[in-house]
Amino acid sequence: MFTRNRLALALGLTLAAATQLASAAAPVTPKVMLITMFGPEAQNWIERLKLTEKVAVPGLSAEYPNVLCNAQQVCLMTTGMGQTNATASTLALALAPQLDLRKTYFVVAGIAGISPKHGTLGTAAWAHYLVEFGTQWELDSRDVPKNWPTGYLGINTKGPDEKPPLDYKTEVFELNPTLQAKAFALSRAVKLDESKESAAWRQHYPYAPANQPPVVTECDTLAGNTWFSGTRLSERAEVWTKLLTDNKGTYCTTQQEDNSTYEALLRASRLGRVDIQRLAVVRAGSDFDRPYPGYSEVDNLLKYADQGGFVPALENLYRAGNPLVQDIVSNWAAWENGVK
Repeated sequence: MFTRNRLALALGLTLAAATQLASAAAPVTPKVMLITMFGPEAQNWIERLKLTEKVAVPGLSAEYPNVLCNAQQVCLMTTGMGQTNATASTLALALAPQLDLRKTYFVVAGIAGISPKHGTLGTAAWAHYLVEFGTQWELDSRDVPKNWPTGYLGINTKGPDEKPPLDYKTEVFELNPTLQAKAFALSRAVKLDESKESAAWRQHYPYAPANQPPVVTECDTLAGNTWFSGTRLSERAEVWTKLLTDNKGTYCTTQQEDNSTYEALLRASRLGRVDIQRLAVVRAGSDFDRPYPGYSEVDNLLKYADQGGFVPALENLYRAGNPLVQDIVSNWAAWENGVK
């Protein structure tokens, strides 16, 4: 800010005009760009990392028009919720002349539904595969053949258990496994938070890890604009993840945006604007994707807030993600040229 004040005095400009001129002359060069989807996901990062410097980027969400940065070159963007907002905001960010993102590490940090087979309320999971759930054919469950377990099937397939040809090119993405492993190693010992409500709710599940305290883990995330809930749809999510990853992936969290965010960054990467190998994704479970035995499938969806996982999940995104952020910033010489 001292430099911009001097520039304003020297040129007889307002501080705002000098700031704009300085930004045009020297693009912001973040070491880390945090990507959140809505205000509550962003708030802990903004407050604790003191992200107070605003960089207006045309094309971002009208609700979140600024990238927020600090003196340590950590920045944050909030895309707006859902696939359309994630795509539009991320591409606007990646192509913005105000930013030089060629060496930036991107960390998507958002809440998600979580499978009780692989986590609990508040669990933070680093993903290896991003799988798109919405890109399927669907028949009403009342109309499917009797030997089909679901009305979902891959596009241009003959049944639910056949892998589709992946014609859309966005159905499944593999993140950099070295970066994922590093992120997990830095955060695996972090103590995570839970609320009184979430600690009580997880006890309804008669098996681990659902009924255990939350921890940092590694498993994969499923994206789709339709917020699904229930045992049968969650079982389809498991099968679908296995199909699209050739049995390598393990479904554990469900959200809306991550394949959209990846595709936008991938297109920018092809232009040399970003490095797609510098993207990590962490999702924290705010609600279970299916009910405990004896609980209503409908209530699991309609009363999801009763589970008490929302606030702990927001906290745990910061606790799990910040060790990676701080390691990158503190040891930039080791990170600058890529993940070792």
